[in-house]
Amino acid sequence: MKGKVIQFRRGRHRVKEKHFILDFGLKNKDEAEKLKGKDVVWKSQTGKEIKGKVSSSHGNKGLVRAIFEKGLPGQALTTEVEVKGVKVKEEKKLELSKKENSGSENKYKEEKK
Repeated sequence: MKGKVIQFRRGRHRVKEKHFILDFGLKNKDEAEKLKGKDVVWKSQTGKEIKGKVSSSHGNKGLVRAIFEKGLPGQALTTEVEVKGVKVKEEKKLELSKKENSGSENKYKEEKK
């Protein structure tokens, strides 16, 4: 399953260099919780791999926090990451739940019109 590096985990005065916020296109917090504990790999353009682990969800919109063994470079922002250990069945379930959620929103919009 592929995702995107969004930002460093940070506060007002401090940036946590090994902690990142990732987006895998999930809809809500419950789907994000299913990825907790999974391994994440970021690959540079030169082929270097930096490994990390999903630690928890972030917010209510399906983002996750990941802690990497080394800090990622600043160029890693908006680049692709991959989750290792997500089975094809789990990935299909997540895709189906995304479709179901989008379908219910469309029905609501149609009813509203």
